[in-house]
Amino acid sequence: MEVPAAWKKFRYRGKTLEELLEMPLDDFIELLPARQRRSLKRGFNDAQRRLLEKVLKARKEMEKGKKVKIRTHVRDMVILPIMVGLTIEVYNGKEFVPVKIVPEMIGHYLGEFSHTTAVVKHGEPGLKATRSSLFVAAK
Repeated sequence: MEVPAAWKKFRYRGKTLEELLEMPLDDFIELLPARQRRSLKRGFNDAQRRLLEKVLKARKEMEKGKKVKIRTHVRDMVILPIMVGLTIEVYNGKEFVPVKIVPEMIGHYLGEFSHTTAVVKHGEPGLKATRSSLFVAAK
């Protein structure tokens, strides 16, 4: 008998979320794909370090029952297990897009979930949009 999808527990490379949270960062890094592994092995830059401090602070606040909002421009931060459950607002160049971190996002970058471009929907051309529209009567 196959187990329904709702009963399945999340696993990342064979590890449950609880195991990932208890795991040292160096061991977790070894589970990541090559690009993310290389990025984290090189260390965190200042902006990433500040974001990580905000995340740790927010986790403590969440344990107390407070709701915390984190805003960041850091799109190149790899999503770590300690971020799961938080809502991080990621800047896309125009506005901050709220990103609810779920376990399936572990190992991806924050920027992947805050799109920088939108689908362009072209409407009717307005007056003076083309040379020929100069001779069209205004409505």
